[in-house]
Amino acid sequence: MSVTSDFYLARAAESARAAAETQLSNVKERALRSEAAWRAMAERLLRGEDMRDQLAAEKAEQVR
Repeated sequence: MSVTSDFYLARAAESARAAAETQLSNVKERALRSEAAWRAMAERLLRGEDMRDQLAAEKAEQVR
């Protein structure tokens, strides 16, 4: 199974929703940390995909 940025962003949205719905400060803090972590994973994955695309384009240009 391949993980996509959409998966990470969906988990981040769930965490944000949980933070908004709770009254408990420790649960809110945990949910906000979780949201930040999921968003960071999505950003890292997107950066990796962009770098891979750039490298592929550079290699294709060298072949020409």
